Amino acid sequence: MTRPAEPAAPRSIGFLAFVDHTGIAPGGVRSRGLDDGVDLFARAESLGYDVGYVRHRHLQDYLSAPLPFLVAAGLAAPSLRVGTSLIPLRFENAGRLAEEAATTDLLLGGRLELGVGSGYAQQDAVNERAFGAVPGAIREHVDRTLADLLSFLDGEMVATADELFETEEAGTPLRIRPQAPTLRSRVAYGAGSERSARAAGSAGIGLQVSTLQPAVEPGQSFEEAQRDLIRAYRAASREAGHGEGRVTASRQVLPVTDPADLEAFEALIERDRQRQQAMHSGSALIGGRPAAFGRVVADAPETVAAFLAADVALAEADEIVLALPYGHPIGTVRRILEAFATGVAPHLRRAADGDEGAGGTNGRTGGVRAMG
Repeated sequence: MTRPAEPAAPRSIGFLAFVDHTGIAPGGVRSRGLDDGVDLFARAESLGYDVGYVRHRHLQDYLSAPLPFLVAAGLAAPSLRVGTSLIPLRFENAGRLAEEAATTDLLLGGRLELGVGSGYAQQDAVNERAFGAVPGAIREHVDRTLADLLSFLDGEMVATADELFETEEAGTPLRIRPQAPTLRSRVAYGAGSERSARAAGSAGIGLQVSTLQPAVEPGQSFEEAQRDLIRAYRAASREAGHGEGRVTASRQVLPVTDPADLEAFEALIERDRQRQQAMHSGSALIGGRPAAFGRVVADAPETVAAFLAADVALAEADEIVLALPYGHPIGTVRRILEAFATGVAPHLRRAADGDEGAGGTNGRTGGVRAMG
């Protein structure tokens, strides 16, 4: 079998942030957490990032309505692409999401990266009162919602105006409005299985892979599992006539620029150690199902860059995304964002430009502090 060609390195560099709603003073009308999130995007733009993503959470202190936030963040960072990673389709109405996403994209001048997916399993019961029960099998429901979303973004005629319809003459074709001309090409699906990855490739949309996914096969590393997922996606994309597609891969790393950083990162390092132990023992779970986690690396920026360059999944991705931690002071999050931009990203960009060969960074992990 012919081995797929491997891109030299990711061509685009982004970040993925948790943004919270907290910090509203009694009687106040502004959220310090949301303001800090907008500021983070503005800082990222000044640091040279290409794209910023936000995580989407329901019934938590973290961002529950990503699209209005992204309008504010995108206006504060006018050259940055902004996106979601990801919106759980099991809780969405496809028509309403198409309207809101298109409106957001038009306000941002075509800079929205719309990441969608299924969401975690076994979380439906706690969301039913607010968002309704998922009708039927979850997989079938998510597949239908995705298909409808893509069709609506493509401009499907959903109805015909009758004599009672306001603003349009009877017989006029009706479509979801507004229409954002190129948004369909910037939809991506967060896949953890080969089935979902191939479906995304066949549909002609992008692929998002993250720092966690369903459990890997025995003897296979987390990175190897994601590499195979990416290859399955690209093969399906080519078979469907969509070319190579587009892949975004996120990793959590902790560039250390000061000895005090290790103390600030200690909780993250310990959590990663526990996750890796649970993964190897088979007790790691996502939504009640066996899970695998990528390693969290804490070391000097150039060593972190070498570690990422040796990642076999990142070698086949088009975009690498720094996954920022949650539950940490905004000052710590900003330091990670800056250290990655100034100490790690330049190595990755030079590799993408061909200035660093395989002997430059690939295959060297040096003194990387990686748990597991």
